[in-house]
Amino acid sequence: MLINVPETVVADALRGMAAAHPELTVDVENRVIVRRDAPVADQVALVSGGGSGHEPLHGGFVGPGMLSAACPGEVFTSPVPDQMVRAAAAVDSGKGVLFVVKNYTGDVLNFDMAAELAEDEGIQVAKVLVDDDVAVTDSLYTAGRRGTGATLFVEKIAGAAADAGAPLERVEAIARRVNENSRSLGVALSACTTPAKGSPTFELPAGELELGVGIHGEPGRERRAMMTSREIADFAVDAVLEDLRPRNPVLLLVNGMGATPLLELYGFHAEVQRVLAERNVAVARVLVGNYVTSLDMAGASVTLCQIDEELLGLWDAPVRTPGLRWGM
Repeated sequence: MLINVPETVVADALRGMAAAHPELTVDVENRVIVRRDAPVADQVALVSGGGSGHEPLHGGFVGPGMLSAACPGEVFTSPVPDQMVRAAAAVDSGKGVLFVVKNYTGDVLNFDMAAELAEDEGIQVAKVLVDDDVAVTDSLYTAGRRGTGATLFVEKIAGAAADAGAPLERVEAIARRVNENSRSLGVALSACTTPAKGSPTFELPAGELELGVGIHGEPGRERRAMMTSREIADFAVDAVLEDLRPRNPVLLLVNGMGATPLLELYGFHAEVQRVLAERNVAVARVLVGNYVTSLDMAGASVTLCQIDEELLGLWDAPVRTPGLRWGM
């Protein structure tokens, strides 16, 4: 591992992020990342966060057109309410704050507590829960479905609505609509290794893969002998389409889990496009790359979001963050 000691991994990463991105204000001690121009007058603010190890989610998505602030926890560990309240106070312009929360028990509980504390300080808070993973209904970390790749879609589209001056109720409604129209499924080809443990977090024998894996290495639907890219695409896309059944064009995210090279991701993307064409699903926009990762896990996930003209316009709106950038 390219680290000093496990205890300082997150702090070291935040110091490096601060040096690389002067457009952000990075509070290393209190673990809060804020766009430097916050609070932005007359705009709703977006705050998200979660355990570290999923970069660029969430800190890499802080900036104009997306998040106002992010709260990184320890590796695979939820941030604490104090971080979230500090972030909300730093970005609130008086128009309110939307918390974007992945459906993991610790995240949900801590963001709920933070919302109460922030409201006690006079900050209006709304929350949207992201629960797009079709692999399992309940898992090691969740009651209900896990929040995964759709988090990027929610943060980008809701962030664009906030930048356009939409009120809090409207930004919240758009975020919920994006989540309701999004589905994901991930596949692991190898386990991930946390700095503290120094060894794989779960056992995945050579020559096997996990279909429907979670972003912390949680079990999925089943294990099988290694499959080809074509076979994995058939399985993943059909699982998503069975649940989503889109009538409109979709946004497509082909996401790497952290250790899969782009050469393989682009090849996998070609197979995903093949399946969607065979199923008569029109693709409006595509992202291929590492966006919602799981440390050094090899594998990929597929996320689809059914869109309409309004959501597509918000997706295409300018964004300028370390992890996502266009139109600026």
